[in-house]
This record gives sequence, C-alpha cells and structure tokens, in this order.
Amino acid sequence: MVAGAAGGAAWWWLQAPLALDKPAVELSIEPGTAPRDVAEAWVGAGVQTDARLLYQWFRWSGQSRQIRAGSYEVHAGITPRQLLAKMVRGDQVMEQVRLIEGWNLRQLRAALAKAPSLKPTTAAMSEGELMAAIGAAGSSAEGRFYPDTYAYSRGVSDLAVLKRAHAAMQRRLESAWSQREPGLPLKNIDEALILASIVEKETGTASDRSLVAAVFINRLKLGMPLQTDPTVIYGLGEAFDGNLRKRDLLADTPFNTYTRGGLPPTPIAMPGAASLHAALHPAPSRALYFVARGDGSSEFSEDLAAHNRAVNKYQRGH
Repeated sequence: MVAGAAGGAAWWWLQAPLALDKPAVELSIEPGTAPRDVAEAWVGAGVQTDARLLYQWFRWSGQSRQIRAGSYEVHAGITPRQLLAKMVRGDQVMEQVRLIEGWNLRQLRAALAKAPSLKPTTAAMSEGELMAAIGAAGSSAEGRFYPDTYAYSRGVSDLAVLKRAHAAMQRRLESAWSQREPGLPLKNIDEALILASIVEKETGTASDRSLVAAVFINRLKLGMPLQTDPTVIYGLGEAFDGNLRKRDLLADTPFNTYTRGGLPPTPIAMPGAASLHAALHPAPSRALYFVARGDGSSEFSEDLAAHNRAVNKYQRGH
C-alpha cells in the first residue's frame, strides 16, 4: 500500500502544474550541463519545486541525457512531464536578426550588436580575426555573409550566426558560379561575388537587375572603366557624408572605378540571390551606360550620345 501510495503521489506530481514565482520563467542551458544542475537551475530561475524531485524525474524517465542545450521559457500550467519534453525536443525561445541585401560589413556588425539576447563575442575582433574565427582565414569579410533572416536561441554567440550566414553565402555563390553563362569576363568565383555586390548597390528596381549586370559585363569585356559611384562611396568609408563630389570621383583609391580599371579588390556589400544570379546571367544587351530615371528604374544606352540625351532628359530636365 505504501509503495502504491508513493507511486500515485509521483504520478500526480508529474501531471500537476508547477508553481512559478513569475508569469514566465526563462533559463539558458549551456552545452554539457549535468541533469542535476539543470534541475537546480530551473528552481533557481523561479520554478517552485524540490530540485531533487525534478532531477529524479529526469533520471527515472530515461531521457536525462537527451536534454538539449539552449534557451527555454515556461509559463503557468506547465507540468514536470511537459518541462522535460520541452527540453528533449529542444523547443527553445528563438530570437531573429535580419541581414539586409546591400548592407556593408559595418552595417552588418551594427545589426548584430543590437540583436536581442545575442552574445557579442566578435565585437572587438578585426576583420582578419573575425574571418579566422569563422574558419575562412585570409579572405576579406566584406560581402561574405548571405543576407537573410536568421533565428537563434537566446544567449547564442554572434559568431554562431555569422558562421551560418557565411556558409549560406558560400553555398549560394558556388551554386550560382557552377551554373554561370559561358564567356563571362570573370576570372574566378571571388570576382563573381564582387560584381554581384556592385549590381546589388546599383539596382533600383528588380526588373533592371540583369541589364545593370550586362552593362558592367560589357564594360569588362571592352576594358572600359566601370565608373560606378557605389564603389567610390565604399572607398570613402565613414568619411562619406551623403554627397558625392567631383573631387571624390577624381581621388584615387583601390575602390575608385573611375580612376582604376576592372573590378575593385573586394565586394562592397552583401548581394542577395537575385544579384548573384544577374551577375552570372546578364541580359543579352549591348548597353554600356545607364542613368536613373528618378522613379527607381534606369534608362540603358548602347552609346555615349544616347546616354548623354538620357542624362539631359532625366537628370537635367532638358
């Protein structure tokens, strides 16, 4: 009878809601935390029960070694059985950070710094240290992360998010490169990424993207300077005040595509999938110039005379 009563009490306890000292109790479980410590941590966080009972339940269930590290949140009504099931499933509280197409590395790092509950382990790292930590030592950091929305559990490091974004860009880039159009004037996969980053920054409306790419591909084939303002602006860095002046176009930097031929030395932003595709599948066009119409779209021209007329029409109002 005593054993039966004890068993009944245990069964009742497993099904009964746990008392909480606040509406929501949160806990982050680090990898390698022992089940006994997990039980004590829940009690310490605000689950009002005996930590020894909770630990014995973890052991008795046979699932104590299946508890997953991560960030968890429980609310009123949760039972010991449901609490363990949540940790075994890895049913974590997730946050999100969105990385936007066309952002440069400075903007990316600023977004990570503001992301909720993301551990800032890379904030003090140089670009070189950052890429070494990711496992890509020697490559530039700019443009190497795929713009997307990334979900993560609370307390995870920003390095973990960056590793995922870097791996995603590598996959996208390698896939696009393997399916590229023949005859492109791009020596390697890095040049494809650089061109895609320029296309990303120069495209005002999606329907123009492959034509923008065609202009730059055509110029590269002919040995013409790319003469694209976003590369000059990137070269100015934080000195750029929003107003690109003639002296800026004349001041030589590795990123000034007015004073130097070919592509700049690194990407200038994070290109999205559409820009990667456009750079490697440009429109069948002989256009060498384009000018903004003022509505987000561009006017494309095959020769300088036509381009000058377009400039007069759309930029000077003549």
